Amino acid sequence: MDILQSYGLILILFAAVVGFFMAWGIGANDVANAMGTSVGSKALTIKQAIIIAMIFEFAGAYLAGGEVTSTIRKGIIDSTPYIHAPELFVIGMISALIAAGVWLALASYMGWPVSTTHSIVGAIIGFAVVSAGAEAVHWDKVGGIVGSWIITPLLSGILAYIIFMSAQRFIFDTDNPIKNAKRYVPVYMGIAGFVLSLVTIKKGLKHVFSDFAVSISGAEAYLYSFIIAVIVALIGRLFIARLKIDPEADKEMQFNNVEKIFAILMIVTACCMAFAHGSNDVANAIGPLAAVVSVVHSGGEIGSKAALAWWILPLGAFGIVAGLAIFGHRVMATIGKGITHLTPSRGFAAELAAASTVVIASGTGLPISTTQTLVGAVLGVGLARGIAALNLGVVRNIVISWVVTLPVGAGLAILAYMLLTSIML
Repeated sequence: MDILQSYGLILILFAAVVGFFMAWGIGANDVANAMGTSVGSKALTIKQAIIIAMIFEFAGAYLAGGEVTSTIRKGIIDSTPYIHAPELFVIGMISALIAAGVWLALASYMGWPVSTTHSIVGAIIGFAVVSAGAEAVHWDKVGGIVGSWIITPLLSGILAYIIFMSAQRFIFDTDNPIKNAKRYVPVYMGIAGFVLSLVTIKKGLKHVFSDFAVSISGAEAYLYSFIIAVIVALIGRLFIARLKIDPEADKEMQFNNVEKIFAILMIVTACCMAFAHGSNDVANAIGPLAAVVSVVHSGGEIGSKAALAWWILPLGAFGIVAGLAIFGHRVMATIGKGITHLTPSRGFAAELAAASTVVIASGTGLPISTTQTLVGAVLGVGLARGIAALNLGVVRNIVISWVVTLPVGAGLAILAYMLLTSIML
């Protein structure tokens, strides 16, 4: 306790630095979830994708990141052992931020799309085991996270396969792709409007309009999303009907024109996903930081929720933007080009499947990694063209990086915790 009183400000400043580092890692690695497919399909250049993602990720993190955050991410450990030793909890949270930040920086440098959520969860497990014993960890929740390695990529992959094959069946494999695009693309636009409205209401706007979000029941959220979907479909139908496309053009030219329509859809989808991602995953960085600030300011009291000081959200938002600008292109290249060849229609199928999986997961309480969701969707699109369409070497490296994220995060946190305690205690 004396440490918190004597060195509280130093601990907060140090936590702020490593919290920024963790947010930097989120930007460098996770933002590829929103923009990698757009870059890989050439709907956007890397420069355009980075600029757009910077705007929407920052807006999501800063505007919709929330006023309070969970002290312990995902409720993965019990705080009871730290009631009489809050300084160990503070050092542990700082250790977790260091560990997760280091792993994300390394993975981003290598171009591996890993889960930032699993990185911080693994790090929290590591410091909890070394400081309070294995009984402090809620292992049932860890089991749910491990199970999500299989369930979420499989679900998003199946959805992406269905969406892509339906576009092939109803548009690309027909005698008149342009005519059928005008008929069916508004339907895809309506589906996208419905899913993205749900994602935005459930993930993005719940903190911006907290009273409004609390008052919305599940049925109302679906009703509002359906209304938005109908409006989007009607607007899409109006605009597509106005497109001046030569109906006598050859098949290749018709395909190119249809792909241009899907490219616009992809950009809109990516913007919504970036906003939702920024609002949701910024908590991976600011949660432990807010916990440190809360415990120090309260004189050692550990609550289940921590109010955010005014400077914490901007710090997390700027960290995400900095990581995206400096290192984001590496993981974007893996998602967009490394796994399989993407076109706008394939990329749209992957984005829509990933967004749909997020909605399903949020409704069922399934633990989810947006990274694994999108990678699974890209794999589903690739498999629709046969196993030969996949770069199995890249897929193997990605799967290995997923499996080692939890234990590596835990190991790095243990090392950081032991180093910090030897210096400070």
